[in-house]
Amino acid sequence: MKLSFFGGAGQVTGANYLLETDSGQKIVIDCGLSQGSKYAEDFNYADFSYDPSQVDFVFITHSHIDHMGRLPKLYKDGFRGKIYANTPAKDLMTASLPDSLSHIEREAKEDGHPPLYEGKDIKGMLELVQSLDFHEKVDLQGDVEAQLHDAGHILGSSIIEIKWKEGEKYKRIYFSGDLGNPPTPFLNPTELVRNADYVVIESAYGDRVHEDRELRKGKLEDAVENTVKEGGALIIPSFAVERTQELLFELNELIENKRIPRIPVFVDSPLAIKITEVYRKYQKNFNKQASELIESGDDIFHFPGLKMTRTVNESKSINEVPPPKIIIAGSGMSVGGRILHHERKYLPDPKSTMLFVGYQVIGTLGRAILEIKDKRKVGKKSNSVRIFGNEIPVNCNIVAIGGYSAHADQLGLLRWVKAANSYLESDESCSNETTQRQNEQNKDEGEHRLKKVFVVQGEREVSEVLASKIKDILVVDAVVPKDGDSYEL
Repeated sequence: MKLSFFGGAGQVTGANYLLETDSGQKIVIDCGLSQGSKYAEDFNYADFSYDPSQVDFVFITHSHIDHMGRLPKLYKDGFRGKIYANTPAKDLMTASLPDSLSHIEREAKEDGHPPLYEGKDIKGMLELVQSLDFHEKVDLQGDVEAQLHDAGHILGSSIIEIKWKEGEKYKRIYFSGDLGNPPTPFLNPTELVRNADYVVIESAYGDRVHEDRELRKGKLEDAVENTVKEGGALIIPSFAVERTQELLFELNELIENKRIPRIPVFVDSPLAIKITEVYRKYQKNFNKQASELIESGDDIFHFPGLKMTRTVNESKSINEVPPPKIIIAGSGMSVGGRILHHERKYLPDPKSTMLFVGYQVIGTLGRAILEIKDKRKVGKKSNSVRIFGNEIPVNCNIVAIGGYSAHADQLGLLRWVKAANSYLESDESCSNETTQRQNEQNKDEGEHRLKKVFVVQGEREVSEVLASKIKDILVVDAVVPKDGDSYEL
């Protein structure tokens, strides 16, 4: 096997990895959109570093745009192989990609060039997607097989396992995708994998530890109560997939238990509304807490005061509703979408609050606003950001709740790598009695098989911190690859 990195190395977004076998098979893991100051950075328009028409299989870890947003371009450029994803992920992709295209078309028109792809490319690409259940094995021919494990990040998120035979033994590489931050209402905990020879692991929060998730609901409660007290608006840029649904779940609980007053709550995101309907379809996948609420008759996505605004006119009508109110809108990093209109209106208002519940990539408007919070700590008070070509003063309160992150923190990432470096009691990698006995001896002597960890999907400095921790604490070789790097496995 040869592993190459063509996106997601040294940056959070744009995941794209290529595996090549000795027999000539090409397997792509993720094909994400690179995002920063623009919804679709110029990087996305460049030719792929490999010939899409020669790719046999694509595996998608999950339906976030930075992991699958360039699939239509891959199709446009000649790919006609098979695409595999967990069953709910296909539905989420079907809902998300047309919305992504609308952003791409708008930016392309502003910049004076053709869009990255067209609607017909989305349609053709989706026809190639085959749904897989977790642990369902796929024969990729040539003694290579794959299966998916539950990543616990969003609905349908997967860890990709690729297993191949070398001599008398099997080897495994796991691609983490984005690992979850349990417990969450709709997901099972991240699955721990074993018997890894190689691991490609995300590192968005590889240099920090999240605050206690049990405290996050209290912080949300405080943010709502303070906004009500001040008479302002609580503005929440939120990712349409998972984060919006989690917020609705917890707001529902807070209101039903009379911990916060009933005030208008707007979900101002057509995509988030579509995604919420997909979540309703897969309620059987929810964890015990959410399932029990549903069985009791509680509609966890509907409560007094909640309004879903689909149309532009409905969105505009939010301005007619006097504060206090809560507005949840996309995009999650403020690189486009309806959140920009609300930020333009409420960032100058000292009575209002911007609440961040997700990661903000360097170069995004969300990151610029969040950094103002840090500047205030050192006495810098005069700040502004540019929205729709205008300088908008930022006078509102700025709050960030790390406990809502859907990504594992440093401790969670290290725990997952540690498990991957351990043996299962039964390992079919050992094909005869001699190697089985050697395997047992290695376990007795504390030996492990993990040869190298590739740390990706994080800002380079953050990835370096995690790689150092893996080497120091777990005594496993770890490297932060650069785009274009290749490794023989």
